[in-house]
Amino acid sequence: RRPQRVASTSDLNLDCPRPRRRSRRRGFFVSGTFRTDPSLGQSLSIWSTARELAGKTPAERNRYVDFLRAVSILVVVIGHWLIATFSYVDGQLMPGHLLKSHPQYQWLTWIFQVMPIFFIVGGYSNAVSIESAKRKGVDYAGWLVARLHRLVTPLLMLIVAWAVAAVVLRTLGVRPEIVVFLTQASFVPTWFLAIYIMLVILAPPTYRLWRRFGFASFAGFVVLAVLVDIAFFAFDQRWLGWTNYFWVWLAVHQLGFAWRDGHFSSAAKMLAMAGFGFVALYLMIDRGPYPLAMVGSPDESLSNTLPPKATLLALALFQCGLLLALERPLRRALDGARLWAATVLVNSMIMTVYLWHITVQMAVGAAFYLTGDFAFRLEPGSTEWWLSRPVWIGVLILVLVPVALVLSAVERRARAADAKTHSAARLVTGAAMACLGISFLSLWGLGGGPAAWVDEVAIAFVVIGAFLSGLIFSERSR
Repeated sequence: RRPQRVASTSDLNLDCPRPRRRSRRRGFFVSGTFRTDPSLGQSLSIWSTARELAGKTPAERNRYVDFLRAVSILVVVIGHWLIATFSYVDGQLMPGHLLKSHPQYQWLTWIFQVMPIFFIVGGYSNAVSIESAKRKGVDYAGWLVARLHRLVTPLLMLIVAWAVAAVVLRTLGVRPEIVVFLTQASFVPTWFLAIYIMLVILAPPTYRLWRRFGFASFAGFVVLAVLVDIAFFAFDQRWLGWTNYFWVWLAVHQLGFAWRDGHFSSAAKMLAMAGFGFVALYLMIDRGPYPLAMVGSPDESLSNTLPPKATLLALALFQCGLLLALERPLRRALDGARLWAATVLVNSMIMTVYLWHITVQMAVGAAFYLTGDFAFRLEPGSTEWWLSRPVWIGVLILVLVPVALVLSAVERRARAADAKTHSAARLVTGAAMACLGISFLSLWGLGGGPAAWVDEVAIAFVVIGAFLSGLIFSERSR
């Protein structure tokens, strides 16, 4: 029998194989090994299971999509670990930003700002899952709740963990500004989820736009993004710039639909697109009002990402063209068992790695500070500091890997087959509420908002939104 197409490697569940009509709890971690239910009579390591699942991958699956998803998230993780610095100023340990203290390294963000690639990959994957849902007769609500489950469920654990940690730290007498810093930093990855969840909500209608208008739908979003930038710079309408969270990323997401439909199969055309994107990006920065850095806000008054600017569209064309020009040789490489199994393994815990990597950085930094602050005596950006970065990143990886192995069980847990699917209106309302709460947390952390009650409101929005979406305390279908 022909194997089913899967939308993403999260569907290649490392809790498999699963017999029908058994308990929903299929396995548990023991000493870094995932052990299946005793009734299945077998015990497999995570790596062995990943290799087994990799061997069952349908031949028609585009493995390069999953590879780019894994690589882009890992690049984001390494980038965050590099640009966040700590050093002593007047005898006090202070956090810093490499791009602010050493602006000569801002060009590196053209490499490390890979969120455009993740949104392109997201567009491709959403197109595949929408097509699959249509073939199976799954309606919009059924499709949406499955996508929300994979995105929101791992996030809830991070928010609850930091809410509890914040209470404990305050009880122990830790200064409020330190709690704000720790939580604000640890919630940095969540901004992406807020906007991506909104794009997922809009994916079916924007996919219909793509099917009807093709590249004109991409051009329409580009025009809107450019017009917003004109209003932002020429008419000082700064508030309007925040709408580019939609127009910029929707445009990039449309490129994923184009990739899915086979429009990016020519390496020569992709290199031409990369060249066009690079030239456009260079001219926008050299002749226009845009800053050089593609990550963060090294310039207090201006940023390419807060809110997004049209420069990210040029960056998306540049990166997309380069990487898709390499698609054919890398797809051949991914036919190899080990590389593909490693890709499956990373994708099976990708949300956990992404959401928890800064929390791990904060924990390791605190441990170094409490046990001996030798790690922070080097001047950020100095030769000695750069030479020590492989060691620093290696230590963080050694801590993050076991954390991800344990916590990713939540990410891989499938939604109960008999869980009730609510109406589309309720799901969209719940998802929008969760996104609003996530936005507050990523912007202010815990304790840094304009009013004391903001923390409670933000967490309540996320929890109530998850409930309305049927992701927690879900009812059973009758």
